[in-house]
Amino acid sequence: MNNIWTKIGNTPLDYASVASLFPDNKCKYNKVSALEKKGDIIRLKQGLYVPNPDLSGKQLSLFLIGNKLYGPSYISLQSALRFYGLIPEQVFTICSMTMRRSQLFHNSLAWFEYVHIDRDVFPIGLREETLEDGTSFVIATPEKALCDLISNISHLNLRYKKEILVWLEEDIRFDMDELYNLDTSILREYAKVGKKSNMINQLIKIIEQ
Repeated sequence: MNNIWTKIGNTPLDYASVASLFPDNKCKYNKVSALEKKGDIIRLKQGLYVPNPDLSGKQLSLFLIGNKLYGPSYISLQSALRFYGLIPEQVFTICSMTMRRSQLFHNSLAWFEYVHIDRDVFPIGLREETLEDGTSFVIATPEKALCDLISNISHLNLRYKKEILVWLEEDIRFDMDELYNLDTSILREYAKVGKKSNMINQLIKIIEQ
C-alpha cells in the first residue's frame, strides 16, 4: 500500500480519487473514512485529502495545498514576499488571491486565507515555481505580490515618495536592496487595471529614479 502513497507523493486528492485507489472495496465511503481515521490520509477540507508524508515519503507543501484547496488561486501577499526573502517576518497564514469570493479555511496543517481579486488583474505577474523535490505551485512574482498587498490594505493610500519608503522600510520591513531590482513592467501592467494605481505609479517612479 505504501507504494500507492509514494507514487501520489504530496498531491492533494479529492474523495473520488482516493476511493479509486481501492477498486475492489465495495463500500468506498467506509474505506476513505477508515484511511482518515488510521492517519493514512489527512483531511484538508470536506472531500479533499493529502497522503500522510510518513507514508508517501514526500514533505507536504502548504503552497501546493493552497492552490488546490480553493481555486483558481495563487500564493501572494505576505506569503509570497516571505518566500522570496523580501520581508523578514514568519507568515503563519497561507495567503492567496482568487477570483472567487474571499474565504478562510483552517485544517490540521494551517490557516489558508483567500482574498478576492478582479478577473482583469488575476493573470498578471504569475509564475509556476518548482522546488528541488519536484513540487510545483502557482505563485505571484515579487512585483505582483507587492501590488496585491498595496491594493488590499485598507486605508493605505500613500501619495509621496517619503511616505512610501517609510511604509516599505518600517511597516513591512521590505528588503530595500531588492526594491530597485523589481520589474516595473509588471507594476505598470497592474496599475492599468488594478486598485491603488496612483501609489503603484509612484512606486514605479521611486524604482526608476
